[in-house]
Amino acid sequence: MLQLNSVLLQNIPNRIAIEMPIFGSLINRALRIRRQFTFPHGTAKVYQMQVLKRLLMKAKFTDFGKHYRFAEMLEYAGWLDRFRSEVPYYNYNSIYSSWWHLCLEGKEDITWPGKVKYFALSSGTSETASKHVPVTKDMLRSIRKVGIKQLYSMVNFPIPPKSFQKGILMLGGTTNLFNRGSYYEGDMSGISARNIPRWFRYFYKPGGKISYRPNWEQRIKLIVRKAREWDVATVCGVPAWVQIVFEEIIKYHKVNNIHDIWPNLEIYIHGGVSFEPYRESFNKLLGRPITYIETYMSSEGSFGFQSRPGTRGIKLILNAGIFYEFIPFNEENFDDSGEVKPGAKSYMIHEVVENVQYAIVISTCAGAWRYLLGDVVSFTDAREYEVVIVGRTKHFLSLCGEHMSVENMNKAIQTVSEEMDIGIREYAVAGFQRNQRFAHRWYIGTDDCHAEPERIGKIIDDTLRRINDDYAVERTAALKEVLVQILPNEAFIEYLRFKGKEGAMNKFPRVLKNGMMEDWESFLINRKYLN
Repeated sequence: MLQLNSVLLQNIPNRIAIEMPIFGSLINRALRIRRQFTFPHGTAKVYQMQVLKRLLMKAKFTDFGKHYRFAEMLEYAGWLDRFRSEVPYYNYNSIYSSWWHLCLEGKEDITWPGKVKYFALSSGTSETASKHVPVTKDMLRSIRKVGIKQLYSMVNFPIPPKSFQKGILMLGGTTNLFNRGSYYEGDMSGISARNIPRWFRYFYKPGGKISYRPNWEQRIKLIVRKAREWDVATVCGVPAWVQIVFEEIIKYHKVNNIHDIWPNLEIYIHGGVSFEPYRESFNKLLGRPITYIETYMSSEGSFGFQSRPGTRGIKLILNAGIFYEFIPFNEENFDDSGEVKPGAKSYMIHEVVENVQYAIVISTCAGAWRYLLGDVVSFTDAREYEVVIVGRTKHFLSLCGEHMSVENMNKAIQTVSEEMDIGIREYAVAGFQRNQRFAHRWYIGTDDCHAEPERIGKIIDDTLRRINDDYAVERTAALKEVLVQILPNEAFIEYLRFKGKEGAMNKFPRVLKNGMMEDWESFLINRKYLN
C-alpha cells in the first residue's frame, strides 16, 4: 500500500523542488493520455513463464540454484516441468531453517544474488514470533512496478483530479528500523517508506519525524493532534488501526466526522484483512461516501490491487518478478493442520478455474522458492486473474467437518453489523469439545451497549447455515452449540500490546487454535474482562 502514488516520483531528479499542484496536474495529464491508448500485452501464461525463466537465470549461481541445478534445468525444453517436479514446496519454517537463516548471518548468494540488506518482520498474528522475510533490491523494484500499475488503474475510478495534489496519510510501521549490524529489520511498510524519495514529504503524511518514532502509541497521538494541519485526500492502512485513528481524531478535535477535518478525503486504500466487517463502522465516521480500493501486499511482496470499480476481485500482477502456482485447498492436498501433503499438484495462472479455493505458492525476486504464502484465494474472474482472499491455510475451523473459512466468518459478522446496526471492530472464533460434542465460541469486540449475545449468536448461526452446507449438516450432528462472548474493543488491542504486537501492520487472529483459546481466556481473566 505504501508504494501507491509515490512511485512516479522516482523518475524526477532529486534537485528539482516540485509544488504539489504542479505534480498533481502532471499525474492527471499522464493518466488522461494513457486512457486514450490500448497497449498490446502477452497472455498470462507467457508473462508467467517469462518471469520464472528470468528468476531461474538470475539465481542459477546462488547456493539454492546450484543445489537444484537451475543452470542444467534451463538447458531442457521441459525446464518448467523439471522446476515443478524437482524443487519441493517450502513454508516459512522449512525455507528459513534450510536457507534464509544463512542470509541473516550475513552470507551472500544464498537464495538470491548478493547480500540481503533488509528483512521484513511479518505482521503475522499473536500466536507466533515475527518471521524474518528477505527484502532485496529487486523486490523493492517489483513493489514500485506494481505501484505504478496501480496508479495507472486510478483512471477507472471516480476520483477527482485535485486528489492527486493532496496529502497521503500512510499508517504503517516505523521507518526507524532495527539495525542488526549487517542488515536492517522492520515492518515491510516501514522498509518501503524508508526507500521513497526525500521530496515525497510534500505528499507523505505523517511525515518523516513522526513516522520515525518507534512507539506506535506516540505516533498515533501526534497524528491525531496534527490532523487539522494536513489536507489529506488518501489514507492507506489496515482497517482496524485506521478506524482507531479516525475515531481518535474525531474525539480530540470535537467534530462530527472525519470529513470535518479532511474535507478532500476521497480514497481509502486498505488491505491485510477483509474490509467487510468494518464497512458499517467506517461509514459512520465519514461525512460522505469515498472510494474504497483493496490491495494485496504482504512481507513477501506486492501481488496486486483492485483495478476496476464494482468488482470484488484483486487483479494479480503477473510480470513483476513473482511466479504464481495454485494448489487446490482440499483434504487431498492438505492435512488437518493446514500443511501441504507430498505430491500435491499445483496449477499455473492459465489453468485455474473460478470458485475453487486455492493455496498460493510463490517464487520471487527476493529468493522465495515454491513458497506457501499461507493465503487461500478464490478466483472471481479467471480471465482477468482477479481473486478474493477467503482465508489462511491454518485459519480454517473444521473440528467436525464444518469447513468454516474466514470468508464465512466475515460474512456472518457483516450480517450481524447490518441487522443489529452495531460496530464490530474485532472478533475471533475458537472450537472446543463440550459435553462429548463440539462447540464454537465467538469473541465479539464492540462498544455498543445494546449488543445482545443471544441474538448475535443466532444471526451468526443462521448466516453460516445459509452459506455453508457443511456447517449446516454438522449443526444437526456433532456441532451442538454456538456461544458468544461480548468484549470491549480495548480487550483485543490490549492483548496485542501484551504480546508485543501492537501497531499498524499487526492483526488479531480470527481463529484461535493450538492453545491460543486458553492463552486468550487466561489473559481476559487476569485483566478482569472475564470472571
